[in-house]
Amino acid sequence: METSMGQIPEDIPPDFTKIRIENCHLTELPRRSFSKVSALEFLWLNFNEITLMNINCLEGLASLTELRLQGNKLTSVPWTAFQDTPKLKILDLKHNRLEVLPEDALRHLTALTYLDLSFNKLSVISKDVFISWPLYQTAEKAWGKEGLVSNVVLALHNNPWLCDCRLTGFVEFIRTVSTPIILMNSYLMCSGPASKADMFFHEIQLKTCMAPVASAPETNITLPLGANATLTCLVTARPGPTIEWMYSLKIIRGFAVTETQVDTETVTSQLVIPSLRLTDRGLYTCMANNFIGNSSVSIMVNISSSSSSAPLPPPVPMFASDENAYIDIRIAKQTVYGITLEWYAVTDNPTETWFTIHFGKYDSPKKEMIYIGPGINSYSVSDLLPVTKYEVCVTLKNHPPREGQCIVFVTGSDISELEQRERLIHIVVIVCAMVLAVPAGMYACTTEARFNCVERCVDLWKERRLHRGNLQGTERQGTFDSLQATSDEGLCKDSEEKPKKRGKSEERSKGGSAAHLY
Repeated sequence: METSMGQIPEDIPPDFTKIRIENCHLTELPRRSFSKVSALEFLWLNFNEITLMNINCLEGLASLTELRLQGNKLTSVPWTAFQDTPKLKILDLKHNRLEVLPEDALRHLTALTYLDLSFNKLSVISKDVFISWPLYQTAEKAWGKEGLVSNVVLALHNNPWLCDCRLTGFVEFIRTVSTPIILMNSYLMCSGPASKADMFFHEIQLKTCMAPVASAPETNITLPLGANATLTCLVTARPGPTIEWMYSLKIIRGFAVTETQVDTETVTSQLVIPSLRLTDRGLYTCMANNFIGNSSVSIMVNISSSSSSAPLPPPVPMFASDENAYIDIRIAKQTVYGITLEWYAVTDNPTETWFTIHFGKYDSPKKEMIYIGPGINSYSVSDLLPVTKYEVCVTLKNHPPREGQCIVFVTGSDISELEQRERLIHIVVIVCAMVLAVPAGMYACTTEARFNCVERCVDLWKERRLHRGNLQGTERQGTFDSLQATSDEGLCKDSEEKPKKRGKSEERSKGGSAAHLY
């Protein structure tokens, strides 16, 4: 108690049944934290500074019946860790910083009689969290036959509940909750939105969620050269939408956008174009989306000619045709188990264009296809395998992938480090050849490629490109296949150097990533 311990002692006797470590500045529960104490039944770790629980931190604790983690700094919990504690009856997580409760969070807590999630940061959760709880689904009679306690105390109060349409199912569940679940405090209160702040669940009426509906008072505007233009877009949605304007010179001309909340469901977005230029003519699209769906409305901006003898030249088309569409795809974010992709596309009709993501192992002839609606330009992929080469492509509509619309990357294999701290899967992207013939092309190397990889790859690419310039026909250019990946061509190595195999011990000493370049 109140000792700067820093980490869990390794010499705890194996016959201990109760351990209490409080106010000792613990910051994490590493893998197999108490696995040697197989008799442990009660574990109290209150009022420390724990921010991380390893997915295997409860391994070996088959006898554990009580776990208290009150007053720590947890923002998430690896809920699958509780499959190692089948007898757990009491779980106290109050006064932490939990923000999310996944739908399958309670799947492994089948013997629980007390769950305290009060005083956290939960704002939106689904009623399915509790409806799919095996304990909730078990009939009371069956419990009685097995001699188990039928009632479960559940504490959910003092969380910043956001009482919009996303909470409709949960509010309904709280109102009708009955045996086997008993709420410690049934007077749950809304923290937002402003119209419902400080109201109790039983006082509010929530509507179902609704996809955005975008409209515009004027869809065709004509103004003289040099005038100021204000484009107005009206969006109705539940919950509130994210609104974005798309136009041909967005990257070059960043106009001011303002949003005004008309009522709880309606937002007005205005795009202001100061001092109109000839290049500002064209189609402007207001796109709104929430997790239900998306909607858009387009406004045509014309510029009137001040002299009939000097007609204005035709406007520069906003988008190229689908056949020559520009798609720029990149890896925007890495998580423990996957990546988030983002892409930018120039198409004929952005308000109606949807995309297809082709994703799978690089050598697999069949890729998984995910269809993405218009206005959405990101997608997250999870459950990636280590030491695996993947290919992901983004195409227009149902078109097959074309050159320049794909990224190939390799995941690392630092298993020891991953188990210890659940660090990121190592996806190290090194540009080995930027292909100018297509708008986007990327090749990925593994973590142990030599430092001069990029320089050597670019030199080889220049030689190959020069060689291709003298060839005729329809040979594929700039694709991953055209480089005959890996050490066949000796990329990142001297031409005379042959790839060397390394032993497992050497691989592990450097993190275990593949030694050659992909």
